[in-house]
Amino acid sequence: MFFAKQGMYEACGIFTPQHFVLIAITLVAIIIALKCTINKKDIYKVIKKCTIFVCVSEIIIITFKIVNDGLDNINNYVPLYYCSMLIYAGLLSSFCKGKLKRTGDVFIATGGAIGGITFIVFPTTSLTYYPMWHLMSIHSFIFHGIMVYLSLLVNLTHYIKLEKNDIVYYSTFVGIICIIAYIVNK
Repeated sequence: MFFAKQGMYEACGIFTPQHFVLIAITLVAIIIALKCTINKKDIYKVIKKCTIFVCVSEIIIITFKIVNDGLDNINNYVPLYYCSMLIYAGLLSSFCKGKLKRTGDVFIATGGAIGGITFIVFPTTSLTYYPMWHLMSIHSFIFHGIMVYLSLLVNLTHYIKLEKNDIVYYSTFVGIICIIAYIVNK
């Protein structure tokens, strides 16, 4: 069941008991992770490790989608949706300096919470298609849980201090990804 093709098993569904179990597991994991990483000097390493984990897990998901669904749908193998911006923001935050690092940090602090919480409450891209204990469902909750975790971590520890002009970093980053997504999906 864990690697089954879409439609082989009944989908978990939204606002079902299984969905609430996944929410509870994700919330407990976020709380435990936060309690283990409140030290401000560790945050850079945590962001870097989470970014590497998210990149590797996304490669696994892309491989799964290509093997099962082929190359017809570009969205299966080019991660340009809102939540995938965590990958790019994490890379900027972890491996860049100056304005590029700030851009990644700002998205993690703001966009991570927005996308992560929205998905956890309303997981339309996984639980409506796959059972609870499927690769896609588990990956989705881990991925979006990491989004929320990093956002809370950055904000609770004041890793960065958000300022009014950070809207420029956020909107430029999101705007560039939107333009690329529009071109790719055209």
